Amino acid sequence: MNEPEFLKAATVQFQHQANNKKYNLLIMEKFIEQAALEQVKILTFPEMCITGYWHVPKLTAAEVSALAEPIADSPSLTLIRSLAIKHQMLIGAGIIERADDGRLYNAYVACMPDGSMHTHRKLHAFEHPAISSGERFTVFDTPWGVKVGILICWDNNLVENVRATALLGADILLAPHQTGGTDSRSPHAMKPIPLALWEERETRKEEITAAFKGPSGREWLMRWLPARAHDNGVFVLFSNGVGADDDEVRTGNAMILDPYGRIVSETWAAEDAMVSAELDLSLLAMSTGRRWIHGRRPDLYQILTQPQGYERDAIGARFSNAPPAR
Repeated sequence: MNEPEFLKAATVQFQHQANNKKYNLLIMEKFIEQAALEQVKILTFPEMCITGYWHVPKLTAAEVSALAEPIADSPSLTLIRSLAIKHQMLIGAGIIERADDGRLYNAYVACMPDGSMHTHRKLHAFEHPAISSGERFTVFDTPWGVKVGILICWDNNLVENVRATALLGADILLAPHQTGGTDSRSPHAMKPIPLALWEERETRKEEITAAFKGPSGREWLMRWLPARAHDNGVFVLFSNGVGADDDEVRTGNAMILDPYGRIVSETWAAEDAMVSAELDLSLLAMSTGRRWIHGRRPDLYQILTQPQGYERDAIGARFSNAPPAR
């Protein structure tokens, strides 16, 4: 069978409800049916969209564990997996995983058209002390002749992770997030968006749009996200939460980027939404980043694998007020 030149993909932003798996799965099912009508083959949902996200740091370890599910017989993923088979679609969904050894992970699961599943564990998990960080990259084959990789939220901010995923052969990167409107400790990075603005979004449409497109939303993404696509010659499917998430406001900004870092589809709507695009797979082979990778000099890069002495764990790096040693 000839490999397709174009592949329909879509990415979703939606406002989940904390701990309300039934509600979140109903919203996801609605978008899956919409994607099926549009003949989408790869569909990306946000990080921890099944369980909810920013309330988790306030839970006890026992409460986080109660919210988690084992991947193999997850009731939530049973539904997503059945819809992936039904619609012959790759569907990516975020969940808290309870591993066989009892450890918990911020996980993202790609449910495949043949019923198989690929799980990525967030490499830099900071959501709760009871949640462990993953230890491996995730790249896998698809029925459409392209390889897909997964990196969750902060995984994408460390450039080494995206490069490693590309070196493992990824053509398309699923990049599920819960971001925008965070209280960054960096003076010129994201800052909170008032909850009142989200609650009054229907009467303050110009203000909420400006906030979602501004330095705590789209402008922040534009500082780095296109470079991840361009420098590594990959398509990026950026998915995100939107709206109030405990005491923060997610900015949505669901978008699809091509291997040149160009945005081919996006939204800054202050609502649940899906954006889709036909991925032109012919762009991959001669994209700038993919060509430049062939000029790498790995013999110079030993420093990338050598500890510098100032490394912190994910929680320390994310929340410490102390300036970095470097």
